[in-house]
Amino acid sequence: MDHQLAASLWQQMWQGLRGNIAPQPLPTFVDTRTFPSAYAVSELAASSFGLATQAAANLITSSQPVEINVRLASRWFQHSFMPLNRPAPALWDPFAGDYASADGWIRLHTNAAHHRQAMESVLGRHPDRQALAQQVARWQTTELEQAIIAAGGCAAEMRSAEAWQQHPQGQAVNQEPLIAWQTTAPGPVPTWRLPTARPLLGIKVLDLTRIIAGPVATRFLASLGANVLRIDPPGWQEPTLDEEITCGKRRAVLDLNLQADRETFTQLLREADVLVQGYRADALEKLGFDAETRQQLAPGLVDVSLNAWGWQGPWRNRRGFDSLVQMGCGIAEQGMRSQHSNKPTPLPVQALDHATGYLMAAAVLEGLRQRKESGNGSQARLSLARTALMLQQHRYPEGSQQSGIHAEVSDNLAMFELTQWGLGVRLRSAAYLPGTALICATPGCLPGTHPASW
Repeated sequence: MDHQLAASLWQQMWQGLRGNIAPQPLPTFVDTRTFPSAYAVSELAASSFGLATQAAANLITSSQPVEINVRLASRWFQHSFMPLNRPAPALWDPFAGDYASADGWIRLHTNAAHHRQAMESVLGRHPDRQALAQQVARWQTTELEQAIIAAGGCAAEMRSAEAWQQHPQGQAVNQEPLIAWQTTAPGPVPTWRLPTARPLLGIKVLDLTRIIAGPVATRFLASLGANVLRIDPPGWQEPTLDEEITCGKRRAVLDLNLQADRETFTQLLREADVLVQGYRADALEKLGFDAETRQQLAPGLVDVSLNAWGWQGPWRNRRGFDSLVQMGCGIAEQGMRSQHSNKPTPLPVQALDHATGYLMAAAVLEGLRQRKESGNGSQARLSLARTALMLQQHRYPEGSQQSGIHAEVSDNLAMFELTQWGLGVRLRSAAYLPGTALICATPGCLPGTHPASW
């Protein structure tokens, strides 16, 4: 582990969370084995996990030291749940991935059915990846990226870091803080108990997030005892992530285009302490739930929002995922050069998603601390692209060696987790805060398992 890089990451994260006040001391880092990568991925994992845990300690005014197992934090960036006696679900659609074009490389993201259909509307339907690759090879990269985006799909051209810095969106992201804060009007005096063992017991978190980053945030809040209610739209499916990412949460389905469901959502929001949402920048605004309306409905609300490409610039409303951001901002190209490879080389894990998730959880906990102390609400905005910029500033020195990450039986909780799909085991927490349990009370579940009520 590179302690200098970890300290620099911690400093930037702390400033994003609390401004220019003196940062808390670094957590105690143990088992400091790290991922092999051009970038300080394990240091990012340990520091972001540590920031969320330290924010929990600050909320309950605990002076106990935070300890982070670096290797375990790295493993949480891979997956935290392992099925037993059955295969793990496939993480990627068969056509998702990197393809050589006529003048470079492009990544196609086709995990969602409608994103695959958008890709096929441009490139046609093909029996296998090889046939699709032959079609992609006929296109210029930028033209194909634009065509798929225009069709409602998801794709990203491989750019160098230098090209990204010259791109209008890259320049916009450079101007954004890691966490953009805004203080809002106060709400009623909170009656939270904040017990040390389960700090968020009774705190209501309305969860409008998808895939990895936002759900990582709300999973961490659930592990502290929060009452997390996730709302999915009709027909939404995440079979590759249900067991991994929804433990500790309740899941309901609402269609916010229907008046009755909008009224239900409005009532849920009125009673919420926290809203975490990962829709595109203007999506809730188009539904009539812009940031100002949300604060009017729930004065004092802690309101934390995520998007992929940043909150300013021409791509603020573009669909995006971790793998696409890595491709577009220069991380995959730098990895290719560092590894002397002939193809894009991304990070060993979806580190932008996971790190941003823990940063979001820290922002929620800091918002709750501010609400407890001043009564004010808050809004915080984060993006995968801004987290990527921070990581890109933390490369390992040329020629440095990393130990690699390996699983150990003792990494797992000493119990089975029984889900509706079968048995599995979950990693124990990478964080240790004396007196505070970091464990979800319920297994993962499907959308619509629970009613849309607190």
